[in-house]
Amino acid sequence: MSILEYNGAAIIAMTGKECVAIASDTRLGAQAQTVSCDFRKVFKIDDKLFVGLAGLATDVTTLENTLKFRRSLYELREERSMTPKVFSNVLSNLLYEKRFGPYFIEPIVAGLDDTNKPFLSGMDLIGAPVYTDDFVVSGTATANMYGMCETLYQKDMEPEELFETISQALLASVDRDALSGWGAEVHIITKEGVTSRQLKGRMD
Repeated sequence: MSILEYNGAAIIAMTGKECVAIASDTRLGAQAQTVSCDFRKVFKIDDKLFVGLAGLATDVTTLENTLKFRRSLYELREERSMTPKVFSNVLSNLLYEKRFGPYFIEPIVAGLDDTNKPFLSGMDLIGAPVYTDDFVVSGTATANMYGMCETLYQKDMEPEELFETISQALLASVDRDALSGWGAEVHIITKEGVTSRQLKGRMD
């Protein structure tokens, strides 16, 4: 088993019409043993920017704190907030700096830029980025999530339709993965604000 799969994770980000959604499961495991079912993997950076961290749980916590510190430092220096593109570059550089002893994390960045255009990016544990305009997935259920997203995704969905689509894609995917699931959380980012919802999942 890869160290990236040790704790289990499933994260999806998906775009809509002037909105973007990011969802994750809430299971924390030690291989097949479930330790907790309220472990957060998606973190709010600011009102229009979220990051999802799939991988080793200790590195999730470390990287969350490091990213919030870097964002605060940037805002003090630059006197402006980070755009999703800038934040994605900062995260990519941070991971690449540690490439010889990496954080075991495969992150997803989701947000809206200054013109309310959706932004999505994903990267591997040494920060090699991929940019997309439909959906991006990360974690132990990636094969399942790709299949569900490719089936259900449509362009320019409204926030409620986007919520329904990403929720169905995530829940159907984690039901077929032993290392993720046990509930989920979904965040819908629009120009008006953020809507966060908790989902119940199978616990067997």
